[in-house]
Amino acid sequence: MTIYLKDATFINWQTLEFKKSNIKINSGINGNIDFIDEIRTKPTDKVIDCKGKYVTKSFACGHHHVYSALSRGMHPPKKSPENFYEILKYVWWTLDKCLDEEMIEASALVTAVACAQNGVTFVIDHHASPFAIDGSLETIANAFNKIGVSHLLCYEISDRDGEDIAQKGLAETENYLKAEQGLVGLHASFTISDKTLESAVALAREYNSGIHVHTAEDKYDEEECLKNYHCRVIERLNNYGALDFSKTILGHCLHIDEHEKKIIQNSKAWVVQNSESNLNNNVGYFNSRGLGENIMLGTDGMHSDMLRSAKSAFYVGQGFDNIDYPGAYKRFRNVHRYLKSNNISGDGENNLVVLDYNTPTDFNQNNFYGHFLFGIESRQVQHVISNGELIVHDRKVINEPAGLYEFSKEMGKKLWDKMTKL
Repeated sequence: MTIYLKDATFINWQTLEFKKSNIKINSGINGNIDFIDEIRTKPTDKVIDCKGKYVTKSFACGHHHVYSALSRGMHPPKKSPENFYEILKYVWWTLDKCLDEEMIEASALVTAVACAQNGVTFVIDHHASPFAIDGSLETIANAFNKIGVSHLLCYEISDRDGEDIAQKGLAETENYLKAEQGLVGLHASFTISDKTLESAVALAREYNSGIHVHTAEDKYDEEECLKNYHCRVIERLNNYGALDFSKTILGHCLHIDEHEKKIIQNSKAWVVQNSESNLNNNVGYFNSRGLGENIMLGTDGMHSDMLRSAKSAFYVGQGFDNIDYPGAYKRFRNVHRYLKSNNISGDGENNLVVLDYNTPTDFNQNNFYGHFLFGIESRQVQHVISNGELIVHDRKVINEPAGLYEFSKEMGKKLWDKMTKL
């Protein structure tokens, strides 16, 4: 089946040029689109009327956490956290220890559905389930494939639950990388031994991958690195070669100093900003000065709405960062540059959103940024096309499994009950 978008107003995501045309969408991984004057269809083809609608490249998330999907509304922790380390210990490390295969599947499915509804057709995810590691990445991949959302996955390797668990994380990563595109995930420097860090970098090198690691999200990470390894976090990662890869992603980077910024800028690595998560955890504010151009946006598992992440980065950045209208949009779209420059499949030009954006004012190439920040919202996503296939039609996710939310609620209750017993 070929999809045609009739009478569309197409916005080139790179040049912001507006073009009125019919669009033929070619299916397949890394496919493209054609602008045509006349639509000639076969009986199996689908034509979507886009008169008065805006069509542009769909969105992508640079850092997500599928494993947090069932946390919404959960019971308060046994101890009210007083700092970032306690947030990890009493909330997230308690949750991830309780995950099983069914819970991971539910988490991945509801995340993929949420992404699709928000126009996100590619997700870079960072997963953790220390007592349900084996096959966890395949479970997530299958769920995302079912909905039609492309992905770049990794398992969050860590020594925090012991060396045996770290070794299982490395094994799961290698098994996955043998067959799929992915990254080598690490939690954060303060939970990673030298042995595990060395093994992770070697694995990334062997499979032409990169490291995906939480980096100086809180001062605690830097303090522990200085105390235990007599260097700062970026220096430690750089010393082991983690920044040698163009696929490496450094999450957060809030508490790095000027020397660390210079190391990052001179490396091949990318930084991913997660403003709302930083606010939620009260860990600080992102400052891009001195980091270079390789900065993209993520959600850190807070939600699956990249338009929301872009607005948050802009608003928060007014007081703490060097960010303007074009800069906010550039960070929003930089994930595509990351994917393309690293030959990662699944983010071709045949990934599109159709926006039902009924603006009360003129909308054109010259004022696009103002509409992007103050007008366009995910609720206006009407249709979504991923790899040339229609995955959302009239705001309905086509391949959403029947009874998904009943299943996820059941898994959520099961998870919360297990968490109260730890």
